[in-house]
Amino acid sequence: MLWNWDMSDRDQITGKTVNLGLFCNVGLAILKSLVGIIGHSQALLADGINSTSDVVYYLVVKFFMRQANKPADKEHPYGHRQLESISAIVVGAFILTTGIAIFWQSLNKIFDLVTGVETFASASSFVVLIAFLTLMLKVYLYFYTKKNFSTTQNPTILALAKDHLNDIMASGAVIIGVIMAKFGILWMDPAAGAIVAIFIVKTGISIIFQSSSELMDAVPDKDFGTIVKDITLSVDGVRDIEDLGIHRFGPSYTIEMIIGVDGDITVDEGNKISHKVEEKLMNHFHDSIRRVTIHFHPSSSDRGSHFKVS
Repeated sequence: MLWNWDMSDRDQITGKTVNLGLFCNVGLAILKSLVGIIGHSQALLADGINSTSDVVYYLVVKFFMRQANKPADKEHPYGHRQLESISAIVVGAFILTTGIAIFWQSLNKIFDLVTGVETFASASSFVVLIAFLTLMLKVYLYFYTKKNFSTTQNPTILALAKDHLNDIMASGAVIIGVIMAKFGILWMDPAAGAIVAIFIVKTGISIIFQSSSELMDAVPDKDFGTIVKDITLSVDGVRDIEDLGIHRFGPSYTIEMIIGVDGDITVDEGNKISHKVEEKLMNHFHDSIRRVTIHFHPSSSDRGSHFKVS
C-alpha cells in the first residue's frame, strides 16, 4: 500500500521564507559592503561579503527548489528532492572558499598593523549602527524562520534558521571589534573580521558534510528510527517488525517496512493493519515523510501459517 503526502503547503511557506531572506540579504550585502569600505571596517566588510554569499546561496536554493518541486515521474519515482542536496554542496563549497579568503585577508591586515607596515584608521560610529541594525534584523529573521520550521518541519527551513543565527554571531563580533578599536585596540577590528570568517567556514563545512551525508543515503538518527518502530508496534495486529528501511530524499523521508502479523488473519485484515500503520506514521510526522510502503508477512512465530483469501 502507498501513501503520497501533498507537500504544496510546505513548499509555499518555504518559498515565502526564502524570498524574504533573499530580499533582506541583498539589501544587507550592499549596505554592509559599502559602509565597511567607507567606514574603514574590515569586520563589517567581511560580514558584507558573507551576506553576498548568502545571496548566492539563496538564489541557488531558489532555483533548485523549483526544480526539486517537480512531481515524481517514471525516471524519478521518488521525485527530484535530491537536487536540494546537490545545490547545497555547491553553495557550501563557495561559502567555504569565501570564508578562507576573508580569514587570510584579515590575518594579513593584523600582521601589517602589528608590524607597522600599514596604519589603520579607526572605524566610524556609523559602522556600529549598521552592525546593530543588522543584528536586530537577523534576530527577527531567525525567529520567523524557526517558526516556519515548526510549522513545516522542513529541514531546509531549519538550515536557513541556522544561517541567520550564524549571522547574528557575526554581527555581534563586528560590534565588539569596532568598539574595541575605538578604545585604541585597532587590531581588534580585523580580528573580528577573522572571527566572522571562522563562522563562515564553519557554516560551509557543515553544509557540505550534511548534504553529502544525505546524498549517500545515510541512516537517519536513531531517535527517528526508534519513534517509527514504537508507532508501528503500537498498532493492534502488528506482532513484530521484520525489516525497516528509511531513506532520505531532499527534505523528506520514505519508509519501507515489512511487519509480522497473525498468520490466521485474512489478506483483507492484513491490508487494514498496514493502512493503520501508514496512517499513524503520516499523522505523526506530517510533511517529514513523503511515502510509506508497508508489506506484511506471518510473524516469525507463525511461519507455517498461510493467509486466508477472504
